[in-house]
Amino acid sequence: IVIIALVVLLLFGGKKIPELMRGLGKGVKSFKSGMNEIEKDINDNINTNN
Repeated sequence: IVIIALVVLLLFGGKKIPELMRGLGKGVKSFKSGMNEIEKDINDNINTNN
């Protein structure tokens, strides 16, 4: 993990890292939201069919 952090620091520099982390956080949040929506749709379909 330390090696990966050093490579990222070398490639992007210290000033770009907060922007990258912000973008990564938004991506993870969007992914989780999509997964929750799919799970809700599946559960709704299961409950409707019973």
